[in-house]
This record gives sequence, structure tokens and C-alpha cells, in this order.
Amino acid sequence: MSPRRANMESSVYQGSDGWWHGRVTMGVKDDGSPDRRHRRARTETEVRRKVRELEAQRDKGRAPRAGRKPTVEQWMTTYLTDIASLKLKPRSLDDYWSKTRNHLIPGIGQHRLDKLQPEHLEVMYRKMLDAGYADSHVLKVHRILSRALKIAHRRRLVGENVATLVDPPTVDETEANPFTVEEAKAFLEAAAKRPTFMRWVVGVGMGFRQGEALGFRWKYVDLDKELFHPQWQLQRLKWRHGCDDPHACGERLHRFDPCPPNCRTHKNYKRGCPKPCAKNCTKHASTCPERKGGGLVFTRPKTKRSRNSVPIPPPFIPYLWEHKAQQEALRAEAGDAWQEHNVVFSRPDGRPIDPRDDWAEFKELLEEAGIEDRRQHDGSRHTAGTILNELGVDLPTIMEVLRHSQIGQTRRYVKGRSHLAKAAMRRMGDTLLPAQKPPTETKSETRDNRAARARRRRRIR
Repeated sequence: MSPRRANMESSVYQGSDGWWHGRVTMGVKDDGSPDRRHRRARTETEVRRKVRELEAQRDKGRAPRAGRKPTVEQWMTTYLTDIASLKLKPRSLDDYWSKTRNHLIPGIGQHRLDKLQPEHLEVMYRKMLDAGYADSHVLKVHRILSRALKIAHRRRLVGENVATLVDPPTVDETEANPFTVEEAKAFLEAAAKRPTFMRWVVGVGMGFRQGEALGFRWKYVDLDKELFHPQWQLQRLKWRHGCDDPHACGERLHRFDPCPPNCRTHKNYKRGCPKPCAKNCTKHASTCPERKGGGLVFTRPKTKRSRNSVPIPPPFIPYLWEHKAQQEALRAEAGDAWQEHNVVFSRPDGRPIDPRDDWAEFKELLEEAGIEDRRQHDGSRHTAGTILNELGVDLPTIMEVLRHSQIGQTRRYVKGRSHLAKAAMRRMGDTLLPAQKPPTETKSETRDNRAARARRRRRIR
């Protein structure tokens, strides 16, 4: 009778099929039954190596959980539905879903999570780059996948996060292009002809983000104490289905065949023809009778520091009082048609300004002011940080005004100017090497001159 094996001891034996088999006790399953893992190889040496690797994972607490592992598509759906949705802001979650549906699921969605290899990711990234996607877009897809695999590794669904073994594309940081002081003045002169003048004064002069400026409400503006309290921002969110069967709800809008080469239906689309729907498409939520969570919505800023109060420049106060009086006049003129939202910058009927209309107006003002095209973020937030720096304000103070959480982020918002750098180097030169005094004109005397003067003196005597 063979001696009884100790608890958790592995067994290695040769089966009747000619293979060597190893059995490793890993613990217990969720249902309480023993968790015994199986490994096999052609030789005893090889199977013992596999058994030792499995035992090492068990002893370090890194062994993957028992059971069939989900595919990448199944895990990404679980991750975005049950895990990421608890932490991410709505706009960020929509972006995660979009990149997952368009890239991760078609590219590697059918791979089992524990069978995913770095080569699978590299092939997918290469195809995305060949298709014309920007490096920054590919990098964002990589970060989303890496975060999902990190959670899977933490929950012992995989033994390693393979995304950490892949080098994603390197992205050069987009160089800011803020207004100069002259351009900022020209921009505001063009804006002064419009009823939204103070919206652009606040954006350029105080560096508020677009959503923050459009989301200002009078309740959070203290003109007596000269303070703005940016507690909310205005964002456009995607609609979500409120019905039980999203696929059937959007049935009449499903389009499974690609457009013909010379499609005239979508000829005015900036991004070309939309992609065909997936077989189980759940889009088209905007037409759902029970749609929810979309449209223009007031949301909290991304970070707690973004809600810090910001002092209003005193010269802005009279203009804000005048703007408030004009809005009161519009309210009285609109009568019952006025829709009260208590926003500082509103449409003529009281509704908040649509971010799309705000962006279009920014482009129009650039053209009217004769300024070259640039991002709206450059013309507001980057401009405020750069001009404050030119006025001699130190970085910690600029960080407080822009409400950044790290000073390194503030440095990226402040762009140096060549004329300031030239003046600074002039001061450096004057400090280290003081300017030389101009040479005085002197006449060197020779012996002949002295002799001549001596002869003249003798003659005089």
C-alpha cells in the first residue's frame, strides 16, 4: 500500500497514452470542490518543469482562477459595464466604448484572455496605423486595453498583463499655439460686436474650459466678492437606450451593407461614410422612445481642484453687471418663451449655448480678427496661462488660476515667447559681462615731439 500524499502535494505519472501527466492542487473552486490543475508533456522532465511553474504561481498567489477564461470581447464588455462605469465620467466612458467596438473587438476580440500574446496587439496596432489612424489614437486604444488587462490580472484571470510587454507608438505632445497679447486684443475687439462678448472675455482672460464657461450659472457667481465658483460644466452626452431590446428598437436605422464607392448620401460628412452596423448593433439610441442620459447635461468637472474658486479681474465686474442687465431685458422680451436655466451665457430664449455653436462662433471670430486658425483650447486656456507668465506671474500662481493639480501640467500650458527670451539673455549678458566703456581718443607722444617742444621753449626764452 503506497503512502498517503501530503496535502497540496503534486503528482506526476505516465499514462497509458504514452504522455506524462502532472496534477497540481491549487486550492478549492468557488463551489467548494478541489481545484486540481492538469499539465502534460512528452517527457517526465518537461512535465515536472510545468508542475513547478504552476506550484510557484500558487505559492506566490499569482495563479489564474480555475475555469474557462473569457474572450477579450467578453472581458471588455464586463469591464466597461460593471467596473469602469463606476469610476469614469460619462464622456470618458463613451470614448472607451467607441474604441472598444471599433478596434479592440474586431482586432483581438475572439482571442481568449489567457491566450493573448504581445504579437496580437502589435499586429492590431500596425493595421490601425496603416489605415491612417493617428499615433495618439492608437496609444489611447493601448491604454484602454492595458487598464482592462490590469484589472483582469489583479483578479487572477490572467497570469500577466501582456500590454506591458508591448511598446505603443510614441506621441509627440501637441504644441500649444496661444494668442499673443495683440491677437487677444484683436479677438476681443471682434467679439465686442456680438452679444456673447463676455463669454469670450471670460474664456480668454481667465482661461476657463469651454464646458466650464458655458456651464456657469448665476448661482455660482459672486460679483460682490469678485469670485467665480466653477462647480458645473456643460457637456453633450450620447443617448442611451431605456428599452429592453436596443437592437430591435433601432431596427429601421440598421445598415449592414457598406456604402457604394461614389456614395451621395454621405457626401457632406467630414469623416466619410459611417461604418456598417454590427450584427447585434445596439446603437441609434437617440431615436429610442425611452432614451435617457443624453443631450446637453450639466456635469461635475473632472477633478476636485477644478472646482476651486477663481478671482474675477476687477475691470471685468462692470461688464458682467451690464451683461446681467441685458439678459434680464431678454427674459422680459421673451416672456413665456423664456426657458429658465439660470446660466450666465445663454441663447435668446434662455437655453444654454450649444458647444457646437460656440465652437463655430470661435472660428468665425478668428476669421474676423485676421488670426490664423487654431484650437479653441489654445485661444482660451493656453492664452491665459501664457499672458500671465509674460506679465511676470509665477508658475504656482498660474497653477492656482488654471486650477491644475500638478505644476508640471501648468508648464505645458505656458509657452515661452522669443522676445522675452531675448530680453532675458540680454539681462544675463549684462550681469556676467558688463558693457565695456567706449575707448577715449589719446595721442601718443614721440621723442621728436618732445624735442620740438623743447626747442620752442628755448626760442621763447
